[in-house]
Amino acid sequence: MDKCSSPSTGHPCGWTETDAGGGLRGGAPEAAGAVTGIDRRAFLRTLGASALAAVCLPGPACRQRRPAGERIERVGLQLYTVRGELAEDFEGTLERVAHIGYSEVEFAGYFGRNPGAVRGALERTGLRAPAALTSVQLLEQDWPRALDAARSIGHRYLVVAGIPAEERRTLDDYHRLAELFNRAGEQAGAAGIRFAYHNHDFEFVLLEGSTPYDVLLAETDAEHVLLELDLYWITKGGHDPLAYFESYPGRFHLVHVKDSAGPPDHAMVDVGSGVIDFKSIFGWREQAGIRHFFVEHDQPPDAFTSIQASYEYLRRLEF
Repeated sequence: MDKCSSPSTGHPCGWTETDAGGGLRGGAPEAAGAVTGIDRRAFLRTLGASALAAVCLPGPACRQRRPAGERIERVGLQLYTVRGELAEDFEGTLERVAHIGYSEVEFAGYFGRNPGAVRGALERTGLRAPAALTSVQLLEQDWPRALDAARSIGHRYLVVAGIPAEERRTLDDYHRLAELFNRAGEQAGAAGIRFAYHNHDFEFVLLEGSTPYDVLLAETDAEHVLLELDLYWITKGGHDPLAYFESYPGRFHLVHVKDSAGPPDHAMVDVGSGVIDFKSIFGWREQAGIRHFFVEHDQPPDAFTSIQASYEYLRRLEF
């Protein structure tokens, strides 16, 4: 489901103010084409002292992969997956998430709770919440208060969940959004918060001869605007995550880990039961800059069964 087209309880794309405390509840930079070459010393170590040094031209051969055998240290959950459960039992749901083994969560709304109540629930359950989703509307209307709430809860990132359809009809809309994101990112940085954008698949559909996602990346400042790459949506959109890691190294601090059953329908499935090659993608985490991995499933038949299966897969995955 596109979170910005079907608002629901706790939904991030129609943020409104909450009760006292300034919390939020719910109702896509560096110059294009920057490519990192292979590390020469690592190249020589791999081939041996007798190997000749070589110039690495842009392309797959230059991608810098981490050594095999690593695992995700902290598996996180995007709480949109359990939004119905949170609406019924907020703290009980967080407890179950922690019991499964998740150590981090990303919020998609606070369900009427103020920042103090949210922070208290996190402390009692032992969870960390490095990130939360926010909206374009909030950037334009009440961004300073959103930043205050984020600091109170303990977030380190605020991530725009997506762009409403009426605000992305032309390429000029994306130019305007890039300017807005730069301003919001600079203000966030001054408040000790990092700003990021989360993609769907619409950013990869050609618009007036350009790919909107590329426009956003090229026209936003890498110092102020990071990316949360949704691995399901970029796959559905027909693009390669590794190509973006290569061209925009270090900008992808967060990823949404969700799986696809493949074309033509790209049904969303539990992580590890679909066609997305997470092992290969995560092997490039250092070049990408990935620090946080959030499991997500927009419409799981049984939310807790789904997040348990996804957690078990990621806990064992070596890359």
